[in-house]
Amino acid sequence: MSRKRRNFTAEFKAKVVLELLEGDKTINEIASKYDLLPKSLQQWKKQFLENAVLAFDKSAVVQEYKEEIKTLKKAKDAIEKKLGEVIVERDWAVGKLQSLDLSIKREIVDSEGGVQAQIKVPSLNKRLELLGMSKTAYYYKPVIPFNSQMHKKLLDAIDEIHTEYPYYGTRRMVVELKKRGFNVGRKLVKKAYEYLGIQALYPKPKTTIANRLDYKYPYLLDKFKDDEGLVQIDKPNVVWSGDITYIKLEIGFAYLCAIIDWHTKKIISWKISNTIDVNLTTSVLKDALSKYPKPKIFNSDQGSQYTAKEHIQILKDNGISISMDAKGRSIDNIAIERFFRTLKYEDIYPKSYNTIKEARDGIAEYINIYNSKRIHSSIGYKTPDEVYNDWIESCNIAKVQLLQNVA
Repeated sequence: MSRKRRNFTAEFKAKVVLELLEGDKTINEIASKYDLLPKSLQQWKKQFLENAVLAFDKSAVVQEYKEEIKTLKKAKDAIEKKLGEVIVERDWAVGKLQSLDLSIKREIVDSEGGVQAQIKVPSLNKRLELLGMSKTAYYYKPVIPFNSQMHKKLLDAIDEIHTEYPYYGTRRMVVELKKRGFNVGRKLVKKAYEYLGIQALYPKPKTTIANRLDYKYPYLLDKFKDDEGLVQIDKPNVVWSGDITYIKLEIGFAYLCAIIDWHTKKIISWKISNTIDVNLTTSVLKDALSKYPKPKIFNSDQGSQYTAKEHIQILKDNGISISMDAKGRSIDNIAIERFFRTLKYEDIYPKSYNTIKEARDGIAEYINIYNSKRIHSSIGYKTPDEVYNDWIESCNIAKVQLLQNVA
């Protein structure tokens, strides 16, 4: 039995994308609800955001329709030319058929359809030939990676092990997984690492998936390292660090993007999304800059979400120096990595969130406690808010004294 090609209206696509943008369900949940591929939802979302400006720019819409009309006219001319060729070929074929013996003509008419016979559908092979489609492509069913329950358990185990031992590469991960009952090979673990976007904290040939076309900025924090090679920042708003981490849910996954002030350990801004793209990183950065004084340096990894021109342009427009981890050294961004580890052990793992809404609400509560109530040994057993606010207050006092001296 043949498989009917599915076509979706613009209204349906818009409805699905708007539901995706609400952020209350994972991309896997929405894909399952409408019997779609997650990859299709990603493409629809990207197309929707890229064309959102057309709703407010009528001239662009008119120009687009003019170009479309011009394209359609060219297509029409090409079709008319092709139709002329087909008519010539048909007339030639009809002439040949008319020259056949009468009995053969009757047999052809009876088999292909006529007054006494039903019209038959061409064979599967013929239909595939007309479509230019192979049998392999016809029978192929796309496989969604890590979609089975066993694979989800494997991803959860890898995430937990990586959080506890962030320096484990794939070889050690395979050994640890086998201890926990997962009989898997290194090849599958490598794919899982890529799927989760994680990496071991040591130099290796290939790290974060980056866009080769984007410029990679140098690492600027070496000048802040002490004799032991640790980055030491002595006041707030000198260095902010941004990164993205994976959050397991009952169905599918979510992604947490956050920015931390390196000195105070304060989480400046954060957001949870069902997709991982440049819109996630830029929205978090814009929110941070709208609430706090800009930093001197923004540090991140070389992931495509941070090297994208949209994210880079925001930093440039605000006069912020751009720093990126050296290739294969996620330890260069250790401040945000440690926060993610703490968050997972103190909140995400114990609570095992089922939905994005639960995760968003729970993590919001945790970050509020983390910033305002949880003391940190690295900042003298104070809270991040205390250290940050003390600095703001000292800056205000200094300004007042300066004004008094000038007066």
